[in-house]
Amino acid sequence: MTAPTPPRKPGEPLQPVHVPMLKIIEWGIVGWAVALVVTLLVPALHEGDRSWWPWTCVAGMLLGGIGWLYVRRGRGNAQDAV
Repeated sequence: MTAPTPPRKPGEPLQPVHVPMLKIIEWGIVGWAVALVVTLLVPALHEGDRSWWPWTCVAGMLLGGIGWLYVRRGRGNAQDAV
């Protein structure tokens, strides 16, 4: 854990907040994986009208993987946006 920053003085520019995007994306992928396991283990969650639920979890994991690769390559940060 980092030390708290001192109060900002009037006229001093705001500093960007560091957000660990890779960790957030990784936890999202893990969440989708857990949801996939649950939907496959509980028959009521993947039969009948809910047969598409497991595929939603797979799509979430795949899109999360694409987002992870995008951020990992450095294009998902705002460092060069200024």
